Amino acid sequence: MLIYAKQPIYYLIDHYPHKIKTLYLARELDKKEYSRLMKMGFEIKRIPNEAAVKMSKNANHQGFLAEVEDYQLHDYKTFLDKDFIVVLAGLTDIGNIGSIIRSAYALGVDAIVACGVKKLPIEPILRTSTGALVDIPFAIEHNIHNVLNDLKMSGFSTYGADMGGIDIRDAKITKKRVLVLGSEGEGLSGRVSSKLDNVVSIKMSHDFDSLNVSVAGAILMDRMRYE
Repeated sequence: MLIYAKQPIYYLIDHYPHKIKTLYLARELDKKEYSRLMKMGFEIKRIPNEAAVKMSKNANHQGFLAEVEDYQLHDYKTFLDKDFIVVLAGLTDIGNIGSIIRSAYALGVDAIVACGVKKLPIEPILRTSTGALVDIPFAIEHNIHNVLNDLKMSGFSTYGADMGGIDIRDAKITKKRVLVLGSEGEGLSGRVSSKLDNVVSIKMSHDFDSLNVSVAGAILMDRMRYE
């Protein structure tokens, strides 16, 4: 699996150097940093910028590319004994998914399940999560109704994000909880909403349409922390 850009690659270098097979450099590093990287145990190859552009398919590689171990998806049923799960209902925007993963890891979520899709491009998700994907279990399961049923049967309370819901600050948050975030354009479907225990929202200080799903998700995750 090939990833690029400085931040996600350095996250792996600093936390999981064993996952890196080959580091490709298309820029100069100072001697001290290059010497440090040479001791990390992975292969380092210098390449011209033209090769880096081709490898990254014209994306902004920032001079850093790396061949890393493939990410292993999890079976969502292994999450049933956890406490805090985020379910993505039909999200497809890679930037939003990466941002949600980053926030989820920072705010104490135990695992994430992406539903309504059969597959997602893991490499760009790893990149947009700035490496946090390697630290949080991630599953893909097309049928969200199976996922929600299994979670509820395992004692989870389900909370869906929707502007018409009650203020999250007024909701009773249980220890075993699931936050369901809808798709970027359509939000949660009526069928999904009808299956949820709670529909919650973020009270706005001003008359404003809505927040980006990754921003709203981060706020809700923080307010659903269980102390």
